[in-house]
Amino acid sequence: MVVDHPLAQAILTTLRDRNTRQIEFRKGLVRLGRLIAYEIVKSFDVEPVEVETPLGVKARGVRIKDLDHVVIVQVLRAAMPLVEGLVKIFANARMGVVSARRVEESHRPGSLNFEVEVSYVKVPRISNDDILIIADPMLATGSTITTVLKHVLKYGNPKRLIIVSIIATNYGIERVLKEYPSAEIYTVAIDPEINENGYIVPGLGDAGDRAFGG
Repeated sequence: MVVDHPLAQAILTTLRDRNTRQIEFRKGLVRLGRLIAYEIVKSFDVEPVEVETPLGVKARGVRIKDLDHVVIVQVLRAAMPLVEGLVKIFANARMGVVSARRVEESHRPGSLNFEVEVSYVKVPRISNDDILIIADPMLATGSTITTVLKHVLKYGNPKRLIIVSIIATNYGIERVLKEYPSAEIYTVAIDPEINENGYIVPGLGDAGDRAFGG
């Protein structure tokens, strides 16, 4: 799903701008994380409830059942601001981290596949009642996300698997869905091209470097 809310698209435009500085870039990722979380919540089941107001009057409302069954796993380090935004909505989420990096020297000219080195995994136990959200700002070739999923899903099989990114490509989306057909992908834009170095074009550069310094 592409989050095409005008505010999300305006924030993305700021992130794409090479003149956007580090602090503003991080803040933009946080804001997009919150907006994407709002969109995800729209897909959650609700149930009717009744409460009593301070005036002693009954009022009908709803409860979002799955808010207490969310697990968020961030791919370090680029996803940290994005997850900060997600957690503003999923306040009770259990958290996990995976430290993963593409091994650039493994890239072969003309190939869109990269080896991915995973150096640290800390993920809570996942039950079949949980909604698992994997956050990584850039879904380019799909190499990182598919590798991360192989590690994370060792901890259990969730009810739903959601991948959150800021920019994706059709190639990356198709690769993820080929290996994990039940995955749901939320992104703010799908860019048309991956260059010879495996970067999304027009993209926004290296999200981790721009958020935290190269």
